[in-house]
Amino acid sequence: MHLHLTDHEKKLLSGHMGRLKQVAMENIVKFAEVVGAGRLCQVTKAHLYCGAHNYLKVCGSHDFHRIFTTMQLARPGEVIPFTEIDGGCFAQSDVSVSDFHQYESLGQSKAVFDENKHFLVMARQAGVAVVGTCAPYLTGWLPVAGEHFVSTESSVTIVGNSLWGARGNSDGIEAAFWSAICGRTPEFGLHLAENRGGTHHFKIEANLVELPDWDLLGKAIGRVLPANAVPVLTGDFPKPDFNHLRQFLTSLAISSNAQLCHIVGLTPEAPTIEAAFKNVAPQGEIRITNKDLSEAYELISSPGEGPVDLVSLGCPHYDLSQIKAVAALLEGRRVHPGVKLMIWAPLSIKYLAEVNGLAQIIEKAGGAIYAGSCPTTVGPCLLDPLRGLVFDSFKMAFSAKNMFSRPVYFGGPAQSLAAAEAGCWREEFRWQAK
Repeated sequence: MHLHLTDHEKKLLSGHMGRLKQVAMENIVKFAEVVGAGRLCQVTKAHLYCGAHNYLKVCGSHDFHRIFTTMQLARPGEVIPFTEIDGGCFAQSDVSVSDFHQYESLGQSKAVFDENKHFLVMARQAGVAVVGTCAPYLTGWLPVAGEHFVSTESSVTIVGNSLWGARGNSDGIEAAFWSAICGRTPEFGLHLAENRGGTHHFKIEANLVELPDWDLLGKAIGRVLPANAVPVLTGDFPKPDFNHLRQFLTSLAISSNAQLCHIVGLTPEAPTIEAAFKNVAPQGEIRITNKDLSEAYELISSPGEGPVDLVSLGCPHYDLSQIKAVAALLEGRRVHPGVKLMIWAPLSIKYLAEVNGLAQIIEKAGGAIYAGSCPTTVGPCLLDPLRGLVFDSFKMAFSAKNMFSRPVYFGGPAQSLAAAEAGCWREEFRWQAK
C-alpha cells in the first residue's frame, strides 16, 4: 500500500524541522511500510519509558544522548540530542528504576539513583512530564474516544482502548518515542474503527466479588484467548468499579496479547452484544467459571506456607481510595519488623496521602509509600536478598515469578497485609472462590 503523507509530514521527513524529528519520522515511515499503513494519524498522548533502565547498560555508556540515539532512535553511528517532543502531544513518563526521593531502602547505590534522576531531567527538558507511573490516567493522561495515543505499558494500551474508546496499539518502547517526537504513528490495527470489533464471546459464570477475583479473571481469559483476538464479556456479575476493571485488564494484557476488551453494557463500544461484535458472528464462545479462576490462582501463587520479607501493593499504581482502604486496615496494627511493606503510587497520589494523614498511618504501622517505580522495575538489588514475596497484583506476581526463584504469593490487600503483620504466608491467606 502506498503511504500518503501530508505536507507537514513531508517537512518532518525532509529535515525542515531538525534532525531529531527527521529521524523519528523516518522510523515511523518505515514502520508504516512494514505494517502496510496507507496513512499516518496524529498522536496527542504518549506514555514513555524514561529513566536509566537496566537494559540500557548494554550500551556501555553513561552519556544520555548517545544511549538515546542508539537504543531509542536506532542510529548507533550518530549522537542526536533528545531535545523536543511534538508540541501537540502530551507525554508522561512511565516507571523508572528508582523512587523519586529514596534509594537506600531499595538496595540501590546513590550512583544509580543519581543517573536515573539525570536521565529523567533530560526527558523533562525535552518536554516529557516526569510522573513515573504505570497508571498515567491518575495524573491527567486521559485520551478520549477516538483520540490516538501510544504507550509503553500493555495495561495502559488495553485500558485506553477498552474503557475510553481511545485508539492505540502495543507498539513498544522505541516506537512510542518516535511518535512523541514527531506526533505521528501508522494508521493500522486498533487505530482503525473497522478493526475494533469483538472476535470471541466469553460467558462469565464465575463469582466476581473482590479485586483478586477480577485479577484472576484476566488470567483465566488470557490463557484461552487466541492470538490477536478481542474478547467480549457477558454475564450476571456485579458492576465493577474502575479499579476492578483496570486490575482485570492489566492481568488480561500480560496473559495474552489482547489490546482491547469489550464488556457488554459497560464499555463505550459495547452498549449491546451486537455493537460489540459489529454485527459479525463471534468466532467462538467460551465459558469462564470459578474453576478457571482457581486454576489461574494455582499457576501464580506458590504452594504452602513460608517466611515473607516483602509485601508490595499497587500494580497498577494505587489511587487515593486504595491507599485510604489500606490505611484503614492498618490502623492500630504493626508490620512484622522483618517485612518491607511497600505501597506504590504516583507522586501526586503520595502527596495527597500525606495531606490526608493516610501516609502517616501507614508509616506508623511500619509501611511506606513509594513513587516512581515498582519492585520488578527496581530489580535484583531489591528482590535478590529476599526469601518470600507477596503481591496483591497478578501482573507483579507473574513478573517476579519469572525473574526470581524464591516463593511468590498472591492475595488481596487484606490477605497481603495480614502476611505483612505475621511475617509469613499462611494457608488461611490463600484466595478462595466466593
